[in-house]
This record gives sequence, structure tokens and C-alpha cells, in this order.
Amino acid sequence: MTDAPRISRQFSQRSVMEAIVQGGPISRASISKLTGLSKQTISEIVRDLEDDGWVRETGRTSGHIGRSAVTYELVVDAAYIVAVDLGGTKVRVAVTDLAGQIVAEDTAPTDPRGGLPLIAEIAGMALAAAVTAKVPREKLRLAVVGVPGAPDSRSGRVLLAPNIKDFDSMDVLDAFKQAFGFDVVLENDVNLAALGESWQGQGQGIDNLAYVALGTGIGSGLILGGNLVRGVANAAGEMGFLPIGTDPFAPESLRVGAYERTVATHGIIDRYAAATGERIGVPAIFERAAAGDAAALSVIDDTARQVACGIAAISAIANPQLVILGGSIGLRPEILERARHFLPQCFPYPVDVVSGDLGARAALVGATAVGLSQLHNTLFGVAAPNTGISLPPAGMVEEAAQ
Repeated sequence: MTDAPRISRQFSQRSVMEAIVQGGPISRASISKLTGLSKQTISEIVRDLEDDGWVRETGRTSGHIGRSAVTYELVVDAAYIVAVDLGGTKVRVAVTDLAGQIVAEDTAPTDPRGGLPLIAEIAGMALAAAVTAKVPREKLRLAVVGVPGAPDSRSGRVLLAPNIKDFDSMDVLDAFKQAFGFDVVLENDVNLAALGESWQGQGQGIDNLAYVALGTGIGSGLILGGNLVRGVANAAGEMGFLPIGTDPFAPESLRVGAYERTVATHGIIDRYAAATGERIGVPAIFERAAAGDAAALSVIDDTARQVACGIAAISAIANPQLVILGGSIGLRPEILERARHFLPQCFPYPVDVVSGDLGARAALVGATAVGLSQLHNTLFGVAAPNTGISLPPAGMVEEAAQ
């Protein structure tokens, strides 16, 4: 019982902060209308937030009877989040403020050694980016790392990540915390991309969507009923293990996934090599297809058929309103056009399939979304059931970037 007043105060503080994030600049009277809290309570909370540097007075606005009202807004540089998108061939890092604006960004090849060398590379990139943006290290409060696999919260390992060496046999979460020196959240990279597109991209206003990322590997993120679906072991959407495309009982399929072996980078390269005897990279295959190379065109057609099969499988199970394609291969218009063509041939109901708006930044934007919610919970000490703080409106992020 002794904790009841403290918890009540924390929920009130959360409500006030959310009103400022969503509506700022905003007056105390307007906050009272939105939250139902008394003006005295709001004044006390706003004063505390202002003293702690989280909100600031922005000016005055004329009241309805000629009186002026003080307005408040979020101090967007009061703290920063490190967002990381770790892929099989590239790692992207960004430093973002509390409005979700990216203030510094860097990209580098993924260290093939994996494990601790890779974690050291990522932490070094992020901290260097913060220095470039003149962000004090003490203002870096949280890192959200998107990984190509299923984070295991009990052991800190990342499972189902065949493209990243040693992540399945070490405490990745603890290693990142040690490298950064502050708190870290691990999340599946495609889940983050789905959240990013839902917040600022093609999925705005849509409660049921699937994001399919095709590149070095393939994976999907599902948002159903407005909520991200993770599954019991954070492995929901690991569509690389769909038992289609090639023999799912082959040992390599158990390690990598039958569908991923067929549809992703290595499968595309293998099919072209089988047809021509020449092993070249995926970009070169697309270049040759554009020039009319028959073997390249056949490989791309077959890849798009496989993409259509994967979309059909997701649609049969989850029935999303929208399927968003992303990833270095999935974003290519040749794949989108062909997948749209082949999908009605293997699935009886119409499915809206589009390319992502955010491109390679989708997972970074999603990591920022997770970070803002997590940071709010950490700072104000209480999490509302089944939810975090509402994110800043996408328009606010766009204005901050200008």
C-alpha cells in the first residue's frame, strides 16, 4: 500500500509527458483537458520536468478571455538513443534525439569475425558518430540493436542467425552493454523495420501489416491488431524456415532455412551459376537482366515467384491489409512488379503489396521507436500495461529534420 501514491504519481507524470510529446507546445490547461488531472497536479509535475531538463517553456498563447497561457514542449536534446541495424553484410548505426530525428549516422561492412570483434566495431561506430554530432556521452541513455535472428531474453544469445558468427553461443546482450556502457535492448531487425514503416512509412494508420525483408537472408515482421507479434521465443516471422523452395529436411535447411536457401542472396547466385557456369553477385545479375540476359531474367522471375509464395503463406495465416517489401533485394522494382504479377496465380484473394518508404533506414527508425518507448519507461519508472508512450507524430519528426 505504501507504494500506491508513488505509482499514482508516476502514472500522472507519464500522462503529462505523453501530452507534451504529442501536443507540444501545449499549455497546462490543455494538458488538464487531455489527462483529466488537476491543474495543481499538472503544475507540480511540469515544474519537476522543467527542473530536470525534460521540458521547457516555449512562450505564451492568448487565452479565450484575453489571458495568456504558458506553453511547454519536449527538450529533444535532453537525451539520445543509439539505433543499430545489423545485417549480414552491412551494419548501420544512428544517434537520434527524443523527437526521433537522426543527428548522426554511419554505415560499414559487417565484421565477418562476428562475436566480440563485431560488437566492438558497432559500439565504436556509434560512439564516434555521437562525437561527430557533438553529443555528450553522458546523454547517450539507451541502445536498441536490431539483429538478424531471434534474441533470447534468458541467455542473451541470438538464435536463428546463421549469417552472424558466434551470436548463437554467447551472451550478446551483456557484451553490448559492456561495450556501450549503458542499457541495451535487442530486437529482431525485421521487426524493427516493420515498426519503422508503421510509424513513419507505408504502414501509417494500418493496424494489420506484414513487412518482408529480402537481402542476404529473408525475414518478416508482423503487426496485427496494432501490436507487434513476437511469438514465445521472439521468432515469429522467421519465414526463412518456411518448408518451401528446397528440401526442408536437408541439414543445411535446418541450419539456414529451406526458403532462405532458395530466395535470398546465395540462392539467387547459385541459380545463375547453375544456368551459366558463372558466379557473380546479385547486383550484377540485375544489371545483366536489365541488359536482356536471358539467364538473369529467368533467375529474377524465379526469385519473384518464390517471393510471391512467401507472401501467400503470410497472407493465408495472418491476413494482413498490407505487405511491405524491404531489404536490398526486396526494394528492387523488378521484384515488386513480378511478385505482384505472380501472387494472384498462387493465392486466391487480393493482397496489397508495396515497397517500403524508408528504404535502408526502416530498421533504424523502428529502433528509435522502441528506444523512445523504453527510455520513457526507464526515466519515469512505470510502464503502462501492454504499451509504451505514444510516439511523436511523424510530422514532428519531419519538421525537426528540416
